[in-house]
Amino acid sequence: MNRNRNYLKQMFDADSGTTVSTDMEPAVSIDHAERLVTGIQSLMTVLGITELTPMAVGTLVKFYKYSRKGDIPAQVGEGEEIGLIEYERKLVKTWELGLEKYRKRSTAELIQKVGKDKAVNKTDDLLEREIQKGIKTKFYTFLNDGEGSMSATSNSLQACLAELWGALQTYEPFVDGDFSPVYFVNPQDIAYYLRTAQITLQTAFGFKYVEDFLGLGTVIVDPAVPAAHPIATVKENLNGVYIPTGGDIGTTFGLTSDTTGMVGIKHFLVDGKASIDTLMMSGVLFYAEDLGGVFSGEVTGNVQLTVDKTKVTVAAEGTATVTATTDPAGETVTWASADTSVATVAAGVITGVAAGKTTVTAKCGDKVRKIAVTVTAS
Repeated sequence: MNRNRNYLKQMFDADSGTTVSTDMEPAVSIDHAERLVTGIQSLMTVLGITELTPMAVGTLVKFYKYSRKGDIPAQVGEGEEIGLIEYERKLVKTWELGLEKYRKRSTAELIQKVGKDKAVNKTDDLLEREIQKGIKTKFYTFLNDGEGSMSATSNSLQACLAELWGALQTYEPFVDGDFSPVYFVNPQDIAYYLRTAQITLQTAFGFKYVEDFLGLGTVIVDPAVPAAHPIATVKENLNGVYIPTGGDIGTTFGLTSDTTGMVGIKHFLVDGKASIDTLMMSGVLFYAEDLGGVFSGEVTGNVQLTVDKTKVTVAAEGTATVTATTDPAGETVTWASADTSVATVAAGVITGVAAGKTTVTAKCGDKVRKIAVTVTAS
């Protein structure tokens, strides 16, 4: 009987070397989980965040602006009542913490065609980037809602960051504190600066950054920041929360995680589809606690302006169109005519008024382009 049982076991056991579901856990999943968590922790170091607070799904994270009400009361004499200094906290934004879920599938055909490493592991890398992108996108959503009352406008990145540094130093909740400024800048602005200078970029969780940039603080470089519009706050104003992927979630779905539980990952065979699925869950959120301490600036000198015509001939009462292009795209261009008795201009459309010559200008920031206009009799 035992001989028959052993014979049947040999008939239906998987062949030696066959990849079965247990082979997918936990080594492959824990490797990706640890990489993601290591990336998150490296970003925390750059942002000056020492730890993330675990919270439940659906927790409302509230964001405020802090300010003092009125003036500081005058000092009083002995035995007199001391005046109160009043501060107010204004609710600016509320965010419901949610669990982010990602899944992708690698088919048997794809594995046979390119191999398991490319079909499964390399596409897992792409899935990790989606998680990184989601965390970054939410973070910049909060920064773009900054309530800082001062906006710095300068003709260079250096000057703009210097003005933002000044705004941080004079923001009352930050005054007299030992704070570390941090700036967020678009790569185009850094590229423009690099035409005449050299810097060393480092990377953490997909963020590129420069420590002690121009002696002003840490600069984080990312395309999610609007071009020509740097953002500034202090590291001590940044915080983070996460939804633990252990506990009931991890047990129910068989997720693998590291000890932090910031990210949960699972690989599993889908026999009916002859495929391997990857499931990733994360609920990490970085944010600025005091949105009043988040300031924005504008770098006008980085904008490039071009026009498609530098000379125009138009009949009186006729029109001609000049197209202006800005880099970054979408910047505001203002138009003017030196002599409106000869020609007028609106949004690049030049209208002849009377025979003669004049100059039309297109201006964006400190960039000016001139168009010579000749108006002929109609």
